Amino acid sequence: MFGSFRARLITTVIVLIGVTAGFVAVLSYVLVRNSLRGQLVDDAVTRAEFNITVLASTEQLPTGSGLTEFEASGLADRFLLRGSGGVYIQFADGETYASSLDLLAATESLSPELQQIVDRGEFGYEFLPESEAPTLVVAARRPPSGPDFYFFYPAADVDEALSQLARVLTIAGAAILMLGALGAGLIARRVLRPVAIAGRAAGVMAEGDLTVRLPATTSDELGALALAFNQMAAALENQMGALVEAHDRERRFVADVSHELRTPLTALVNEAAMLKGRLDQLPDTDRKIGQMLVDDVARLRTLVEDLLEVSRLDSAPTSPESSDVDLPRFLEAVISDRHPVARLNVSGPIGRIRTDRRSLERIVGNLLDNARSHAPEAQVVVTARIAAGNLQIEIADDGPGIGVEHLHLLFDRFYKIDTSRQGGTGLGLAIARQHARRLGGDLTARPGTPRGLVFDLSLPVTESLHSGDGNENLT
Repeated sequence: MFGSFRARLITTVIVLIGVTAGFVAVLSYVLVRNSLRGQLVDDAVTRAEFNITVLASTEQLPTGSGLTEFEASGLADRFLLRGSGGVYIQFADGETYASSLDLLAATESLSPELQQIVDRGEFGYEFLPESEAPTLVVAARRPPSGPDFYFFYPAADVDEALSQLARVLTIAGAAILMLGALGAGLIARRVLRPVAIAGRAAGVMAEGDLTVRLPATTSDELGALALAFNQMAAALENQMGALVEAHDRERRFVADVSHELRTPLTALVNEAAMLKGRLDQLPDTDRKIGQMLVDDVARLRTLVEDLLEVSRLDSAPTSPESSDVDLPRFLEAVISDRHPVARLNVSGPIGRIRTDRRSLERIVGNLLDNARSHAPEAQVVVTARIAAGNLQIEIADDGPGIGVEHLHLLFDRFYKIDTSRQGGTGLGLAIARQHARRLGGDLTARPGTPRGLVFDLSLPVTESLHSGDGNENLT
């Protein structure tokens, strides 16, 4: 999911919104909490100060008074009437007073720091969150020698307000995240729409349609991208047009030259044949020159024939002309003509098949010529089989082979591994593969085991009668 740019963009926006909303919520909660508690503390300290300095003055409670005098003064009731939730008093003689039994347990949780503040004669306060109800304690000593007063004020209302605030902030944060996710999706869709359009246009261009263009409707970066894409597409269209024209000119040139050479070449071939028959009548020096001339004419004839074949294959392709082929006899004839020492191995019963005889002969013949030329002393084995409606022919030799770095170039036109070597046009394997693909199959090459080179031909064929079946039906 997070592999797409859209998902990463949406996730990034949501995270930023979540972090911002969380920071604002926490900051708001802290500020409100400090404000509410500050107001509560200020109010409680003011009341406690009034209780100690006015209500519990030395006139109402003389210096040195104890528990008995305090209870007789009625100050406890007056403290409670002024909003105190309870009062705890420590007298100089060690006696204590608590307005309720719950305060006795609460006083045990008072911190030593609060007692130290009271001992210094200052007002101190602290919250007791661990009690049954949140409570604020304000304490002070009536100058100069006491008693020490501890006033308990309920803080439940403040805590309840803070709890409600936390719930509201949480709900608001979740709502903001949901709205942020929706907004991020809409923003991502709007922002990435031109990118998606550019991606589809690039896909159309990759399929060969160089006329595709992007609408440049804005003046921002995306508009600049559309203009750059359109310029690139126009440049590619022009270049591809120029390449196609150059290829057409090259193909026409090859075809024209090949056809123009055909007539004088025919005369040269006939003259070379006549010369070949009279080589024995020539002196040794003239015989060598004559043999060289005959060989050169043969190579020229092969080159022109290959060029004519390439020109024919490059022109408007014609449908294969299928005919019945007795495969074993056909292969034996091709091997006898092109590489007589090669061995044929027919795997399984194979009879007549329907395929283009001329193309199949050209493929197998070119492969045998290649083996004879580049591995003249090697053993060559031709293996044929029918598997899943495909004719599979393997032509393997145990010659020196070629490096794996040459395999992907082996079927390129005019490609030669050893350019200094005489013989061959560099077109035979390219023509063979083009014929194989014209028939709906393919031709590949791989290194032999442990050495040599192996060609694998696979062609879709229609199998007819097996060898001998027709004769048996006639008897």
